[in-house]
Amino acid sequence: MPAVVVLVAVLALFALGYRYYSSYLARRVYGLDPDYVTPAHRYSDGVDFVPTNRYVLFSHHFISIAGAAPIVGPAVAVFWGWGPALLWVVLGTVFAAGVHDFGALAVSVRHRARSIGTLAGEVVGRRAGVLFLVVIFFLLTLVNAVFSVVVANLFVSTPSAVLPTLVTIPLAVGVGQYVYRTRSAALLPSLAVLALAYASIPLGLLVPVTVDPLAAAVGLTPKTLWVVLVFGYAFAASRLPVWLLLQPRDYVNQQQMLVALAVILLGAAVGLDRIVAPVVNDVPDGSPPWFPLLFITIACGAISGFHSLVASGTTAKQLDRETDARYVGYLGALGEGTLALCAVLACTAGVAATRADWDARYADYATASDGATGTFVAGVANFAANLGIPQSVGAVFAAVVIIGFASTTMDTGVRLQRYIVQEIAETARFRPLARNLTLATLAAVAVPLALALAPGDFAFGTLWQLFGTTNQLTAGLALAVVAVWVTKNSRNPLAVLVPLVFLLAMTSWALVVNLVRFASADDPVQAFLLAPLDALIFALALWLIVEAALALRAAWAARTARPAAPADGGRAQEGAAGTVGADHADPAEPAGSGER
Repeated sequence: MPAVVVLVAVLALFALGYRYYSSYLARRVYGLDPDYVTPAHRYSDGVDFVPTNRYVLFSHHFISIAGAAPIVGPAVAVFWGWGPALLWVVLGTVFAAGVHDFGALAVSVRHRARSIGTLAGEVVGRRAGVLFLVVIFFLLTLVNAVFSVVVANLFVSTPSAVLPTLVTIPLAVGVGQYVYRTRSAALLPSLAVLALAYASIPLGLLVPVTVDPLAAAVGLTPKTLWVVLVFGYAFAASRLPVWLLLQPRDYVNQQQMLVALAVILLGAAVGLDRIVAPVVNDVPDGSPPWFPLLFITIACGAISGFHSLVASGTTAKQLDRETDARYVGYLGALGEGTLALCAVLACTAGVAATRADWDARYADYATASDGATGTFVAGVANFAANLGIPQSVGAVFAAVVIIGFASTTMDTGVRLQRYIVQEIAETARFRPLARNLTLATLAAVAVPLALALAPGDFAFGTLWQLFGTTNQLTAGLALAVVAVWVTKNSRNPLAVLVPLVFLLAMTSWALVVNLVRFASADDPVQAFLLAPLDALIFALALWLIVEAALALRAAWAARTARPAAPADGGRAQEGAAGTVGADHADPAEPAGSGER
């Protein structure tokens, strides 16, 4: 089948989802109110709480969630065939990710832009809140550690990509200063930065940047030194005001994403590349089953708990109008689904001209997993070659795209982990850590840095196998919070309950499958480390199911005592809805009372 046919059909389905389904969610489920005073205005401080144009905020949100995971997950999952992978990307994006991301943002905005972890304690129950904070901290540790390794590996393997990546940082700061001081549009300055970054690709090919001499001088490997440097950058970036680096760099990377999508779309159309991979692959004996593991392999790109952390962590603090949540939250999920779609096509059509070529790259599950990033880069380079772009330049372009996504996700991820460290410290009544931003940021950096530097590629090669289930458990927790909130406000919770039940069922099933696989493995790391951790996550999943069921039952019982909320936002009903009343604080409340 021609790749361009699949591409156009899926994009059409995404457009229909935004036009009709997100509109239904905005009116009937989340009840967005254009007159509601958002936390960005109520607690405006010029650092974290900054009212932001929805187009700029979309860029921040989308690029923060669009890291390496929506590329790696689909690139591995097509091992089972492109049919199941694409079906989950489409249905998961429209009916699960959009509901999840949009809902987490809407609920957080109605609760002073508090994180989804804190909201779990307020909306579902204190035990659920404690559980959520622990799971979130573990998830963010994995994401920050592994993405630093991804960036370091690409810097080592593709030194030509270092210069185009580095030049964007000071230029993005200049854009941030210009836009913030002059209140001008960010489009033209960001396009200029992107043009300069692309213009530096040929120079990067001529003068590749390495840290080998410095690494040798300090007694480290180049990869280790890059990891340390990446975390040093993330520490500094997470302390800067969001308008100075986070927003402008995300906006530049959004333009880069649009260019990448255009290269893939036009390359597939001009080259008339056909999908050579099977719809459903006849995998070798002993391979992991696609059902249910597909639903944790493709997390980002279908539904991902990490998105709720971004939505309630940084995005909610910048939302200018509550009605912008539809554009930022739901459309952001569609953008991530589009990236996953492109990864599927690059790894099934762009990377190989014949079935035999494709089979060589996907001979078994281990080969598919180890070569996922390289397969995507090769696929994008081949699509670029159809447009007359040399493959060497196309490969550097693809590497710069992945590095840009991974590093900007770390910008947000470390900032989010600082928030979680402060919330945990506040819960434990350890005020010095809760109130000291430098100390909290150091703690947020130190834990994932130590994991990334662990010997034997421990973060990526070992613990990352738990990412999918941990991430989907986080998504289940977020959906449970949203479902309880929607139910308490006398709105229809079915749109939230369906993906919640499906996700918890698939995650629990996948945990059992992996537990059996880890426990029976000859590898002692799997048997004595991953198996107990998997069992712990399974116990947490069961705990979540019980907590969510109890909270939903209580919410349903409470809603029967009052009339249904009006579809225009239901502000009067929300004020009487138990835990939701707190989100209507006095607009004159001091800005310093917001969470930071």
